Amino acid sequence: QLQLVESGGGLVQPGGSLRLSCAASGFTLGNYAIGWFRQAPGKEREGVSCVSSSAGSTYYADSVKGRFTISRDNAKNTVVLQMNSLKPEDTAVYYCAAIIDRLFNLCRFSSAANYWGQGTQVTVSS
Repeated sequence: QLQLVESGGGLVQPGGSLRLSCAASGFTLGNYAIGWFRQAPGKEREGVSCVSSSAGSTYYADSVKGRFTISRDNAKNTVVLQMNSLKPEDTAVYYCAAIIDRLFNLCRFSSAANYWGQGTQVTVSS
C-alpha cells in the first residue's frame, strides 16, 4: 500500500521552529520529487517547498524563503521541512506529496501531485 505520513506538527510561539518529516511506505521516495503544501482555514492549498528526486533542485514560496529548508534522505525514505522564524500566518495543515520528478517545475501546484499524506497541523500562536 502506497502511503505518505507526515509528523512533527504542533503548537509553537512566533519566532519558534518546527521540523516536519514525511516518510514513505510501499514505494521508493527517491523516485519522486517531494512537495510540501499547506492549507489554512478558508484558503486554497498552496505549495510551500519542493525538492527534486536527486535533491539537486529546490523550490520555496516567496513567503517562506530564508526561513524554511527542505532536505531529503533517500536512504531513509524521508523528506524533512525545517521551519524557522515561524509566523502566525504559517498556521495551517501541512501536507507532503509525491510528484513525478519530470514535473518538478510544476511542483508548487497541487494538481501535479500523485500521492498525498494525511497532513499535520502547525499552529503558530502566543
